Amino acid sequence: MKIIQTYMLLLIAALLLTGFTWGFNADPCKTALESAENLHTIKDATEMRQAEARMISQCSDGAAAHFVTALQQERAGNFDAAIEEYKRVLNLAPGFARADGNLGILYARKGMDDEASVELSRGLSAISDPYYHKALAKILAAQKVYSLAAYHYNQASLELKDDTSIFIALAEIYTASDKRDKALEEYGRALTADPSSVKAHIGIASINQQDGDLDKALEQLKKGELSAPQNKDIHLMMADVYEKKGDSKLADYHALLGGRGKLPANPPEEVVSSNATGVDKEVEDLKAAIKERPEETALYEKLGHIYLEAGKDSEAIDLYREASYRKSTNSDVYLHLGVLLEKKGQTDEAVVAYKRALTVDRDSAESHLRLADIRFSRGLFQEAVEHYSEFLRLRPASPDIHLKLARIFAKSKETAKTISSYKAVLSYSPDDADANREIAAIYAQTGDTEKAVVHYNKALAVDKSNNEARIALISIYVKNKQYDEITALLKEAVELTPDDPINHYKLGLIYDFKKEYENAVEEYKKAIELKPDNARALNALGRLYMKTGRLSEAKETLEAAKKADPTMEETSILLNNIRDEFNPEPRKIIKRKSTKHKKVKKSKRTKKSKAKSKKSDVKKKPAVKKKPS
Repeated sequence: MKIIQTYMLLLIAALLLTGFTWGFNADPCKTALESAENLHTIKDATEMRQAEARMISQCSDGAAAHFVTALQQERAGNFDAAIEEYKRVLNLAPGFARADGNLGILYARKGMDDEASVELSRGLSAISDPYYHKALAKILAAQKVYSLAAYHYNQASLELKDDTSIFIALAEIYTASDKRDKALEEYGRALTADPSSVKAHIGIASINQQDGDLDKALEQLKKGELSAPQNKDIHLMMADVYEKKGDSKLADYHALLGGRGKLPANPPEEVVSSNATGVDKEVEDLKAAIKERPEETALYEKLGHIYLEAGKDSEAIDLYREASYRKSTNSDVYLHLGVLLEKKGQTDEAVVAYKRALTVDRDSAESHLRLADIRFSRGLFQEAVEHYSEFLRLRPASPDIHLKLARIFAKSKETAKTISSYKAVLSYSPDDADANREIAAIYAQTGDTEKAVVHYNKALAVDKSNNEARIALISIYVKNKQYDEITALLKEAVELTPDDPINHYKLGLIYDFKKEYENAVEEYKKAIELKPDNARALNALGRLYMKTGRLSEAKETLEAAKKADPTMEETSILLNNIRDEFNPEPRKIIKRKSTKHKKVKKSKRTKKSKAKSKKSDVKKKPAVKKKPS
């Protein structure tokens, strides 16, 4: 009965503590805080101000009001004041993810990476915000934790599709990890989002140069030079390439433009002809031609392309719009117009441009891809699937798009289509760690653990630092009682991150289970050495000492565990057992005998006392007189 009452009390407490109101007496502060969670979805400035004012009026001293104040301070550029306000929010409403994430971004701005990582991780535990992913990815990349950084950048790119800095950062991570094909793919995505991206041109040229393809490197640098003629990095890199090609005159010239070296006495002809005046003359000629023949659509198209390559987006947009007004039949005009409009945040107009590109040319693969990405970002998954499918019809060898489709099908729980799309990814990129890990998770969900194990192992073979795949694989091996395989995986984890106490602790546990006690003790000790207040490792080591009869060491270790975490129940139980039974003598023979002897005496006394009481009862009873017959 007491157990039932206890459970009922716990249930009632849980319901009360979670703030469930059963529909009565709604708390205005709670209502305001719930509204604050959705503030980021409001795009209109007037509507935003009205919502903020409403929240402050609902609960002027509550967490929501401080959150609004923090946002306002942040918008005003007063980051220190914003930080203090976010802290107040978290004091009043611990676990409010938006405050955690926003605070993390501000900490990152101030260079407080450790604090930023904590707050961003807390925010991401509840909300998959692309800006939180991006900020955390940047910190992880700086710390050279490349696999996690790539994961967070990829998550950010799902929504921030035109943020070239994400693609550039991913490319740099893949370059550092010696995954050049992936790096080139990301630089390509950056150029699609921003054709004038100097970093992307330089990055591609650098990879070409490393591969020994100097002509390709030079071609890419010339494209970059068109976008940014004054960029010193481009000129210095061109100087290096020309030097390697044996053209010292051009090397000296570009070194000079890059701020290094002297002008050659006789500049080569290519220098003179490649001067910006050539492009300027072409622009002037086209402008003159447009004045003479304003109805000629091709002139607007050509001039628009020149401005696009020169990075003059506004001028290019105007010319492409003119060409569109004159019913251009060139699908690239509408495609480029859409890309530039997206870049400026005019997504609805971009959608119209892409649709017109498809009207002109149904097989404009890039237009299908752009439309698909926009539809996906807006949650219109069916339309996204249609355009991704059309893109793949035209360019089937696109594993990244197959991967996007697979993830959409996974979200909508279309298992057969999900697996089919992942298989398509792997048919083109069999070593794609993400695709292998993700298809393994699908197989595990459907109960096909054999295939799951194959793909998890493949993911780990490609990327040993893929901790997600390792944890999932260990979970399968635990269920199947494959302890040797678990040991191998944990050993590998320890080798990869020797300073991680958790991995040493886990390896100690498996050695402990397999009765390899010396190895277990070694791993537990290593975990404690790395983190002296590691309560779990201390508890496990103390338990092992008890198991092997080393009671004195067990007592000392368990007391340290108790000090590290007084709430750990198992530690208290083990310590109590030691206190009850611990004795420096080999056995408790005397104590046991004396206990038995006392029990015997007690039982004898009990019998005697019972006998005496019976006799006294007999004496006390009055004599019964017999009636005369």
